[in-house]
Amino acid sequence: MLLMYENSSGFAGLPAEEMEKLIEEYVAWRQELAAEKRFTGGNKLTDEGGRQLVAVNGQILVSDGSYAGAKEVLGGYFLIKADNYEQAVEICKGCPHLRLGGRIELREIEGMG
Repeated sequence: MLLMYENSSGFAGLPAEEMEKLIEEYVAWRQELAAEKRFTGGNKLTDEGGRQLVAVNGQILVSDGSYAGAKEVLGGYFLIKADNYEQAVEICKGCPHLRLGGRIELREIEGMG
């Protein structure tokens, strides 16, 4: 799983033409992975910060996830197939997210069965 982190301001300041080009780069990268049967899923997360849940003294506390002070936020994820971490790292190197100043956290998904 590729967890895609980006600057908290996201790509809000990009002109429409640059945003369109950026989307095309992500789509092309995903299509390349799909053609290699390595893409299994992924989505961009909304810019709205979500919710945080935590248990404190037996109670579940829910707070808004508006992280105004955060330098970076989780912007989305991709699920890929790779034989090992080395191959997954090589796949990640081609992701447009890195060229745009984003950060990718690469994690292996543990089998549940």
